[in-house]
Amino acid sequence: MKAVIQRVSHASVVIEDKEVAKISNGLLVLVGIVNEDTEEDVSWLSKKVANLRIFNDEHGVMNKSLQQIEGDVIVVSQFTLHASTKKGHRPSYLAAAKPDIAIPLYKAFVAALENHLGKRVQTGKFGADMKVSLLNDGPVTIIIDTKDRI
Repeated sequence: MKAVIQRVSHASVVIEDKEVAKISNGLLVLVGIVNEDTEEDVSWLSKKVANLRIFNDEHGVMNKSLQQIEGDVIVVSQFTLHASTKKGHRPSYLAAAKPDIAIPLYKAFVAALENHLGKRVQTGKFGADMKVSLLNDGPVTIIIDTKDRI
């Protein structure tokens, strides 16, 4: 699994002119899944996101986690995170998992994150054409790939 994690002052997701998710202080997490991903990747990544210390403490130092600030989260599925651009100018998305593999892992990731945070996690809609808006705070953007954890 690959995640692009953005610390935001606010973020929202609109599908077919309807706002389906909206947060203030927290994280926007874009998640891409490949066929080789497992429940172990879900568990590791959800714990990492919940505990990543990228929020400022009282001294302005990035020392607090999402849990500690009681921030909110929007998780958006994004198969394009696994685009291959090695050849030509048109990206290939062959590495991205098909829906029968990706959807259950995406849902498991959201559920695991909710469990870590003790609150509801907002989402986009898997496979939908989404309009994602955000104000990146910092800016702070972290990229995590579960394949790099070992």
